[in-house]
Amino acid sequence: MAHAIVNPDGLHDPVPFGYSHTATVPAGSELVLVAGQYGSGPDGAVVSTDFTEQVKQTFHNIGVALAAHGLDLGHVVQLRTYVVNHDVSKLGPIAGAVQECWGTEPPTQTLIGVASLAAPDVLFEVEALAVRP
Repeated sequence: MAHAIVNPDGLHDPVPFGYSHTATVPAGSELVLVAGQYGSGPDGAVVSTDFTEQVKQTFHNIGVALAAHGLDLGHVVQLRTYVVNHDVSKLGPIAGAVQECWGTEPPTQTLIGVASLAAPDVLFEVEALAVRP
């Protein structure tokens, strides 16, 4: 792995919430930026109106985008997450999907609650920053 995830002593354990506090990237690494992905199928249509299904599909789509560069989810160091009408009930599905994808070393992540996204049926969107070793 080209990067290191660090959760410093003195800060709460963020892993159960689906993120890490810090990540370092070695000099000379190549960054791969993934534009906001959402719960769409190959045709661009949202696969489900269910929030949890959109979350799962979104992370799958990030994996597909990274694979085009010869990378996988393990190369991700940062996520920027957008949630329509965010409330605490949405944290469980997000944290669960992150744990499924990254286990005990999730990337850093910022969650931003928004009123809406690009289309009315899009409930969840994620940008990713990955590192090529």
